Amino acid sequence: MVIALNVMNVALAIAFIALALGLIFSVIRLLIGPTPGDRILALDTMVINALGLVIAIGIFQGIQIYFEVALLIAMLGFVSTVALARFILRGDVIE
Repeated sequence: MVIALNVMNVALAIAFIALALGLIFSVIRLLIGPTPGDRILALDTMVINALGLVIAIGIFQGIQIYFEVALLIAMLGFVSTVALARFILRGDVIE
C-alpha cells in the first residue's frame, strides 16, 4: 500500500511537470508564432494542457468536482477554438 502511494505521487509529479512544460512551450509558440494558424493551435494546446492540469489536481486532491470543471473547460475550449478560427478565416463568427 505504501509503495503504491509513492508511485502515484511520483507519477503525479511527473504529470504536473510535463503539463507545466507544455503550457510554457505553448505560450512561447503563441508569442512567436509566425502565422495566425500557429497561434490558434497554441491556444488550443494551452486549453488541453490546462485541462490536464485540472484533472491531475483532481486526482491529487481526490475531489470529484474537478472532473466536472474539466468537462466545462473542454467544451468552452472547443467552442472558442472554432469561433476564433472562423473569425480569422472569414472575419465573422456568425453568418
